[in-house]
Amino acid sequence: MDPLETLQCNSDINGGDVTSWVSVCPRGLWKVQQTRTLKGSQQTASNSGDHASASLFPRLGSLCRVRVQLKANVDETENLKPKLGNEKLLVQPEQSVTAATTFPRCPDSVLQVPLGEWTTLRLGEGQCDVTEACVEGMRVGEKCGILISPVENGPDVSVPHPAEENLPTCATVELHAFTQGNESWEMSPGEKWEWVKSHKDRGGVRFRSGDVWGAADSYSRALKPLIALYGHVREGTKKELEAAEQRDTSASDATQHLPSADELKTTKAELHSNLSLCQLKLNQPERAKASAAKATQLDPGGAKAWYRLGQACQMVNELEEAKQAFRKLLELQPESPAALKALKNIANKEKETNLQLGIRLSKMFS
Repeated sequence: MDPLETLQCNSDINGGDVTSWVSVCPRGLWKVQQTRTLKGSQQTASNSGDHASASLFPRLGSLCRVRVQLKANVDETENLKPKLGNEKLLVQPEQSVTAATTFPRCPDSVLQVPLGEWTTLRLGEGQCDVTEACVEGMRVGEKCGILISPVENGPDVSVPHPAEENLPTCATVELHAFTQGNESWEMSPGEKWEWVKSHKDRGGVRFRSGDVWGAADSYSRALKPLIALYGHVREGTKKELEAAEQRDTSASDATQHLPSADELKTTKAELHSNLSLCQLKLNQPERAKASAAKATQLDPGGAKAWYRLGQACQMVNELEEAKQAFRKLLELQPESPAALKALKNIANKEKETNLQLGIRLSKMFS
């Protein structure tokens, strides 16, 4: 985008403070600057007090009807804007948004949503991180402007620029309606477990499609509810049943959906191991090492985690730690070709390093 156009874009995004953050997209990390341009309806709901105030904004799990447009196309579609003047701030049942829009994530795009169309997103799924982050603080009928630019020199980040996009990108986000969801502390243990499994499965789908950034984001989202779940998993103890009753959930339903302590621990280990693989692919060896180490602590029998720990240690030139990880892998999988090859490569590298050191020392004393 021409600098003059960027200035014009910023002048159009008037009134209100600018909020900035970094979002995860299929091709890397991007800086987002947001400014609200049009306040939503100020009509309050029939409820009163703090509960009503908290319900003004979409929360985790909310189905949100949104439209994202590039700034260049906003004027052409302005007459399509929904009339919201007499609409209640909280969506009524007959207006409720009932189903999320299904569309594939594109590795070559920052803004994942179909541009110029009304689309339904479920907050917390990470379908479009930029849009979700905007909508979290918006009211019904509100519009905001966003300016998106790549993070050029972030830690361990390499951001290929999508060829078809002019950067920075200026766009608008509108919130038409939403059906309220529940924050994590409002979810039942069974709902939290379903959320974990959903993000874990989504991470696998994204990784296989080449969306490594998206996969890492999904695995990270899956790990968050696990912390709260540890307090609920009692393997059928009285506390679990009492917690289910307090949430108006039958005991049989709770025991059916909650994992055992061992299953919870194994799932957490798998998520850390999968996250480590993504971080290796994204050239983030320090983070990959930390994730793989957590996986091996949770599940010492996880062969993949030991291999990824060894790879990460190799990348940061911690060869002794790498050898220990690969030897542990050989204990679990004797004659493992991957472990044997890695140990051979380390031995060759150490031999080469010692040879170069010997040459330098001989020159010093010759």
